[in-house]
Amino acid sequence: MSLNQQDLDPDNTTDVEDVADAEEELVKKCEEMWKDMEECQNKLSFTGTETLTDSNAQLSLLIMQVKCLTAELSQWQKETPEMIPLNEEILVTLGKEEFQKLRNDLELVLSTIQSNNEKLKEDLEREQKWLDEQQQILESLNVLQNELKQQVVTFSESRIFNELKTKMRDIKEFKEKLLVTLGEFLEDHFPLPDRNVKKKKKNVQESTAQLITLHEMLEILLNRLFGVPHDPYVKISDSFWPPYIELLLRNGIALRHPEDPTRIRLEAFHQ
Repeated sequence: MSLNQQDLDPDNTTDVEDVADAEEELVKKCEEMWKDMEECQNKLSFTGTETLTDSNAQLSLLIMQVKCLTAELSQWQKETPEMIPLNEEILVTLGKEEFQKLRNDLELVLSTIQSNNEKLKEDLEREQKWLDEQQQILESLNVLQNELKQQVVTFSESRIFNELKTKMRDIKEFKEKLLVTLGEFLEDHFPLPDRNVKKKKKNVQESTAQLITLHEMLEILLNRLFGVPHDPYVKISDSFWPPYIELLLRNGIALRHPEDPTRIRLEAFHQ
């Protein structure tokens, strides 16, 4: 009974024949591909093996891979593509596989995009917070600038000149006061020798020159130091009392000329 039904159903017989033909074609393709792989393996075995060193091992491996891929490409180029039989079940199966693969790829892309969106959202929130802080700082600076503009006092050139003039006058007065105080100190503690006192040795001749005070000696040396800085030495005259000269030399206030002992200079304490 079943045999009679199959004989009477020509569509079912045609489907069975198509499936059998498809299986035979797949088997043939697999056999041909296996033969091609064996040929490639034989070719590679004929090339021989070489001892690889550490320096060129990676390069040699890449060269062998290139040779294998080149041989496989050559074999595929010789093949003539054949059309897959337009069977409904095969097409449905292939379609399902493609759709499933496409779905998996899309899910992976969706997951990646969602992750990137979360990261971008965090970056956006952080940048927005930084922008708000900078905006607050800018507003504070603008308020401070406005306050400073209102507190600005314009200084005229005449006012600045008068202030400098006042400062110079104060410094000059302080200098004069300091010199007067120094002169009084020197006159009190370092007076001139008393000429009325008789000398013990009568054979010593008195100098006819008028002696000057220690204050005057220092003033001469000071004026020479600042007036002629390239030659600050002063000739020792008879008006310089020797004990005062020795006092200045011993205490490092004055220096004697290295070549001319009759000349002295004031030590440059300001340098």
